[in-house]
Amino acid sequence: MIRFATLFLVLSVTGAIASPRPPIQPRDRAPASATLIPTSKNWRLDGDVPVHALLISLQGLANRDEPRLYLEYPSDWQWEIVHPLRDFLTRRHGVQWDRLATNDADAALARFARHAKGCVVWDKAVRSSLTVAFTIAGLEDLVVVNEDLLPLARRHGLEPKVDLRGKFTGQPDHLIYQWAYDRYFAQCSRDFYVVLGGHAGTEMQPAIADFGVQQRAFFSDLSANPKHPEELALLQRILAQQNPQSVVLGWHSYAKDTEGQHTTLVGNYGLIMEGLHNLPNVSFTSQIPLTPDFKFTNNHTVAPDAKLVAENKVYICAVATDAMGIGAWTKPGRGQIPYTWQVLMNWVWLNPPVLQYFYEDKTPNDYFIGGLSGPGYMYPKAIPAEKFPGLAAIGRDLMKRLDLRVLEIMDYSEGNRHVGNTDLPEELVSAYYREYPETLGFINGYGSARTFDLRDGRPFLSYDYYLDVNRPVDQAAADIEELIQMNPQRPYFLLMHVRELNTVEKVAAILARLSEPAEVVPLDRFLKLAASRKTYRTNFKQPSDPVDHNP
Repeated sequence: MIRFATLFLVLSVTGAIASPRPPIQPRDRAPASATLIPTSKNWRLDGDVPVHALLISLQGLANRDEPRLYLEYPSDWQWEIVHPLRDFLTRRHGVQWDRLATNDADAALARFARHAKGCVVWDKAVRSSLTVAFTIAGLEDLVVVNEDLLPLARRHGLEPKVDLRGKFTGQPDHLIYQWAYDRYFAQCSRDFYVVLGGHAGTEMQPAIADFGVQQRAFFSDLSANPKHPEELALLQRILAQQNPQSVVLGWHSYAKDTEGQHTTLVGNYGLIMEGLHNLPNVSFTSQIPLTPDFKFTNNHTVAPDAKLVAENKVYICAVATDAMGIGAWTKPGRGQIPYTWQVLMNWVWLNPPVLQYFYEDKTPNDYFIGGLSGPGYMYPKAIPAEKFPGLAAIGRDLMKRLDLRVLEIMDYSEGNRHVGNTDLPEELVSAYYREYPETLGFINGYGSARTFDLRDGRPFLSYDYYLDVNRPVDQAAADIEELIQMNPQRPYFLLMHVRELNTVEKVAAILARLSEPAEVVPLDRFLKLAASRKTYRTNFKQPSDPVDHNP
């Protein structure tokens, strides 16, 4: 079985906080060899999803006590480093791949059917039955099949133990998941819950399901939207029973609720969100240790106690929050200019070789920061005050392990870059200063925001500009020119958020068009300079500011 750490205590600045969330402990070494199966590009329910679901469930079972099976997702997969990581595992961890044919479920079952006790049959006419089947697969050690693949499973000695055909015909999702809850939830993990949303309708990309099966998690795509009160009530019941500071994996359903609604609700219970429904192979990579010669080392450009003095000019810092796994890391231009990347900090235990890959692949101009808002994706305004210190204690520990000195904050619980409010009240800003005393400073927003402060030489700055993926170079350059003219006092510190699919090459081209000389700097230097000459106005969210609870 995968080993877990003993329950441990973490110390908050405000006192001792018990943290019952046990990080996964990797094995002592990577396997010398493992089976690799490519998947096709067809992720339709009436296409190749049935065979993919079989392979993913089999992967979760086969990898339960050691990493045996790795799925090679298509080159255009949203999490784009599946192929580079495959090669990295060979180069740095010594894993040799025994490659099977694309979607070869027959050969896969020939090798790994011994890890299953049978199969669960989902209903081709009811999409949600497949999600329920993943829950059952993890609890009862079954592979997931539809009726077309049932003969194949039987040829390998896997008889149906649970048959969902016809069980949910005509039923809404809240009744389907209530049935699953009543029969299975009590046996499921309290450390992991999987919301298998994202793509909806005829398409499904359930790549995270291998890990959910491995960990015996409960699966659903229940809505956090008040327009769906029955689903919301059941989802609240599920979240309320998870362990404190445990992890919600996957992503909300694009067809039911919003990112803001779902992440807000997760935060209400003090849980940690790791949001990517199509994050692949975690049952495999979570067991791979860091190589013995590796240490997390960031590209710090200033010492923590350094004293810099800003000149009378424009300073620009570009920050990409989502782009290490699903955006620009492998795209043109990286290394041309100083650039800041937000690290998914929980991957230090959830995906160790992935973070090792990024840290070893960085250029001298790549600088890493922690986020979003703490140990995972969370909205601080949505977190109950009594739960914040415990989460912050985990965040501090992760930042220390990953050699990170800056924390990025984002909050869509009361708005987004279009409506409502993304600023933080003064008491929450004070909590960040108190709970993260070793940071160089904080940055806030996603689109532009208005929360600014400076305490003890540590700035709290918000984005002034958001670079949309579809914004042309000339128009983006004109936008930044306008911002520079609107802020005539020098020095002017322009913090720029880059949406993940924008390349570094594009950002460099934009900045090269500016008429006024501007210095592009890494974020640690940017914060030290901003601390030296405060030309920004202290501001927090005010009670009269507009909010929108459906962002």
